[in-house]
Amino acid sequence: MESPYQIVIVPGWRNSGPGHWQSLWAEQLPGAQRVVQDDWLVPHRDAWVSTLEKVVLESDKPVVIVAHSLGCITTVHMGEEAAARVQGALLVAPADPERRAQLADFAPVPYAPLPYRSVLVASSNDPYCPIRRAGAYARAWGSELVRLQNAGHINVESGLGDWPLGLALLQSLQQSSSWSAAGKSTGRPVAGTSSERPAVPA
Repeated sequence: MESPYQIVIVPGWRNSGPGHWQSLWAEQLPGAQRVVQDDWLVPHRDAWVSTLEKVVLESDKPVVIVAHSLGCITTVHMGEEAAARVQGALLVAPADPERRAQLADFAPVPYAPLPYRSVLVASSNDPYCPIRRAGAYARAWGSELVRLQNAGHINVESGLGDWPLGLALLQSLQQSSSWSAAGKSTGRPVAGTSSERPAVPA
């Protein structure tokens, strides 16, 4: 059965290489579309956000976003028109552009509730974003927070393979439907605050 949603994969700084769960999902998930930036090494917010918005607005289906690292920050920078097309977002290991000079163009990070359901996955020992900062993002965005223990930046070095836990979280986003209409009517997720979910071993 064809999915009613378009899965849009949004890599972070320097792209997601072979073996990264995003790259594996792009091959496995039917119809998944991967965002391709013109410059992966020197990211500029306006260019990255514009590229993502173009992909979202051109989709003929509602979009479910799967973002990693700087891709998460790019996602939350989208304007209202593109954000209105998003039904849900899996935001994994968000970057902290205020702590890394190469990503400074993406600061300040928006701290406003997202108008769609989102699940934020963070690791207790992510070298690029302290868990407390990830928790602050989740509270500000209205995201459900899933905390992983010692999973690093949740990338190839984390040894996750195609990351079954992430696939299960993505499936839950796609299967949820009751929150969609309610969330759109208020401009906020149904759950007004983040809720922390225990992580299931991947």
